[in-house]
Amino acid sequence: MAPSTLSGITKVLLAPALALGATVGLASAPAHAAVWNSCEQWGNTSLNGYTLYNNIWGSGAGAQCVWANSGTNWGVWADHPDTGGIKSYPNAKKVINKPITSIGSLTSSYNVTVPSSGAYNTSYDIWDTDYDYEIMLWVNHNGAVGPLGTAQGTVSLGGHTWNVYKGNNGANEVFSFLRTSDSNSGTVDILPVLKWIKDTKRWMGNETIGDVQFGYEITSSSGGLDFRTNNLTVSGG
Repeated sequence: MAPSTLSGITKVLLAPALALGATVGLASAPAHAAVWNSCEQWGNTSLNGYTLYNNIWGSGAGAQCVWANSGTNWGVWADHPDTGGIKSYPNAKKVINKPITSIGSLTSSYNVTVPSSGAYNTSYDIWDTDYDYEIMLWVNHNGAVGPLGTAQGTVSLGGHTWNVYKGNNGANEVFSFLRTSDSNSGTVDILPVLKWIKDTKRWMGNETIGDVQFGYEITSSSGGLDFRTNNLTVSGG
């Protein structure tokens, strides 16, 4: 299976050397008048306490534009070729910056509209402040995509049942939780997942959780596909 993530530091912090195709005009954005849009590789803005990020980080990427009506209602149009490797992770980010034992609650609700073609996953990407640990929660996926690492069994946590994978990409540990059935809406109680990793499995210590991101890890979307976040809320901390 193709890995779901490469170097966490590359993915989050560094701009890989790649040449994007000609910038797509704003006609690729939705027909309605969004309050913000960008077709830039690293286009980003802050709205309503969330940071939106176009984040075209992988090699061999095509064109991609992100738009937002608010921090909790936004979407992406992407036209990435049908080649291997992740091209992008457009997302909305909420900053937590608390150790796990200091977090009283951490929940999120999502409602998305995703295409029936292409290769992608819709996922939370949760990081500690040192980027030593990456926790991915896949709520749906399509096409030839798969998690990094080896299977660790199935667990019911935070209101969902997940297939768990554990791996290392050379820069950080990666813990991937794949929902056993795809969903386009729901609520996830994130804190029990973090506590299970820390206390039950002892895969990490009392890490300070920095970012809770939610978005679309896109491998291919040939011809142009739309991904819509109808609503996203991250609460607690």
